[in-house]
Amino acid sequence: MPVFRPLLVVALAVAACSASAQIAVIALENKVVLNNGVSTVVASPKSDGAAILDLGVTPPRLLAQIDLPAATVLGPPTTVALTPTSSLALVAGGQSHDPADRSKLVNHNLVSVIDLAGTAPRFIGSVQVGAQATGIAVAPNGKLALVANRGEGTVSILSINGNLVTATGKLTLGKPDSGPSGIVFTPDGAAALVTRDGDNTVTVLKVTADKVEAAGRDIAVGTRPYGITMSGHGRWAAVANIGRGGGDADTVSLIDLTKSPYRTGETFTVGQTPEGVMASPDGQHLAVVVMNGSNKPRQNPFYADHGFLQIWRIASATERPIKVAEAAIGHWSQGAIFSHDGKTVMVMNMVENDLQGFSFDGSSLRETSRIKLNGGAAAGRVAGVN
Repeated sequence: MPVFRPLLVVALAVAACSASAQIAVIALENKVVLNNGVSTVVASPKSDGAAILDLGVTPPRLLAQIDLPAATVLGPPTTVALTPTSSLALVAGGQSHDPADRSKLVNHNLVSVIDLAGTAPRFIGSVQVGAQATGIAVAPNGKLALVANRGEGTVSILSINGNLVTATGKLTLGKPDSGPSGIVFTPDGAAALVTRDGDNTVTVLKVTADKVEAAGRDIAVGTRPYGITMSGHGRWAAVANIGRGGGDADTVSLIDLTKSPYRTGETFTVGQTPEGVMASPDGQHLAVVVMNGSNKPRQNPFYADHGFLQIWRIASATERPIKVAEAAIGHWSQGAIFSHDGKTVMVMNMVENDLQGFSFDGSSLRETSRIKLNGGAAAGRVAGVN
């Protein structure tokens, strides 16, 4: 097995998982770049990787960047998950170079495991899951993880025991092209929700100890449900419906988790391609990363020279949200993450290879920082915030 060396380790990484730190992990994709709106494979890129940040300080601090065998911009920007104690991070690698033609990518099936508990973050191994591994979620008890396998219509089940992560099973959701993409647990760990952008469905899973099974409930939302996030109080989940990419305004749906069975309560329009959604830790706000045509060719009539970060106030899953703030961001931007107090929001910009930081005071956004990274900022998560 090759050795993946740390590229940058700040001295404060020793304290990365201290009580005062708020650890975020960002997946870095280098196999793909955007050339005038065209996703282009880099035949001989530098390694994919992960960046580790502390969001508990202002401005957020980059602690380390390490190499990984694979990360991916494929799928929603939640191809990263952390255990509740921030001791481990899991990063999906859903694509790799075609051995016969390095100008192309093929399905990949690896989840990389990062040890965050030592003196410096380090890659400690990989787990084989299903084709096009994308969305990942770790259960609130830290002992179970689920991986959406976008290329085969399945969800892989992983057992977590200390630093040991083991694939223990696989659940078939639908046809191979049903496109499982994003996945989240409810705060009590008794259920999980999986988006299926191939057939416009969100599937509810029942979780009992280490047993995961379909709950017999598929929820209708908007066109191509992709990203998903869970409110901290567990009363609603938000689904990004990315649409057909034809320049039309797309939507976000709110799933009402206070009712049995779960159901869609409200769907609202946000703009072109809501790539990422993230609930604030207190469940009062929702961050939406809208590409706004920034990923299209410049000659395209729907092109725009920036995306948007939007913050919406959510009263309940059945009331129409109120947009309270909006700010311009980079190009081909992916997701957003909140600090634990909800006052810092970081946006992942793929083209710029950076994180764009904002302060949020409940009614406005103000850009406060930029953090340069060793690759395209493809996905990210904070422990305890999903």
